[in-house]
Amino acid sequence: MRNPTKTFSIVIPVYYNEPNLPDTVEQLLGLEEKLHGYRLELVFVDDGSGDQSLEILLGFQAKYPETIKVVKLTRNFGSMAAIQAGLTVATGECVGMIAADLQDPPELFPEMVSYWEKGIKAVFAVRQSREEPFIQRILSNGYYSLIRHLAITDYPNGGFDFFVVDRQVVRELNQIHEKNTNIMSLVFWLGFSPVLIPYTRRRRAKGKSRWTFSKKMKLFVDTFVAFSFFPIRLFSVLGFLVAIVSFLYGAFVLLYWMFFGIAVKGFVPTMLVITFVSGVQMAMLGVLGEYLWRVLDEVRRRPQFVIDEVFSSITSSTRENQPVAGRPNE
Repeated sequence: MRNPTKTFSIVIPVYYNEPNLPDTVEQLLGLEEKLHGYRLELVFVDDGSGDQSLEILLGFQAKYPETIKVVKLTRNFGSMAAIQAGLTVATGECVGMIAADLQDPPELFPEMVSYWEKGIKAVFAVRQSREEPFIQRILSNGYYSLIRHLAITDYPNGGFDFFVVDRQVVRELNQIHEKNTNIMSLVFWLGFSPVLIPYTRRRRAKGKSRWTFSKKMKLFVDTFVAFSFFPIRLFSVLGFLVAIVSFLYGAFVLLYWMFFGIAVKGFVPTMLVITFVSGVQMAMLGVLGEYLWRVLDEVRRRPQFVIDEVFSSITSSTRENQPVAGRPNE
């Protein structure tokens, strides 16, 4: 029989989700009937939305003060930072994460919690297929394939954004103050043996996704810089090979002139060599710049997020006992 004193927390990052929130909140509240013996805690994190998302959330929080917490960030810090902020506020013995757009099925949570009850500390809902355009599916599958082969071995094929983890995992995550990272990859990197539950990611029914191409590219770069040395090693090898070829070509030109006394012709080949080598050098500088910029970002020790207010059942609005400058109180 389940312990009625246990709390199951769900973190939901919110950014311009005004059309989805009424359905999302109602479906998540409905989980309480399926999770017998658990107190449900819904932690919505408003990541600087410019629509009515916060107002809608505050309306639900006033209606269900014992169940819903609303975390208001000072501005938009990005979805990964919003998840980190929610994890510092969640109090449950086990904690779930789901997006606010209902593309992931909340009805999987009871099954995921049942695995947690068996001692599994990480349960990932993995996308087996997607109700999305063909090009988007190809790009997503390619991204996760690259992660598996170049960054994190055995990473789930379809990737995951939807999970349930133990309090121990949350504590470990809250002790990591790394910026410009991928929370899902970080959860997997921690090494807790996960259970993988396949599901089909649904098409977005309402609203417009704010997950733009530029944000996807940033996540792509962040993932590989944070979890792989492949980019910098690739260009180290390429630089070494270019240096060898350049040396051999230079030796050829010198010997041709010394022994045959014939002027070496070839403006076009010379320009091709110069432009190729210059292009490789610029690419190398770009990769080095990505690593150096992230080192600078870590050294400055600016917070991943800043919490403005937390609306909960304790008071309608509280600033007390919050992580100072986005760093968790452990």
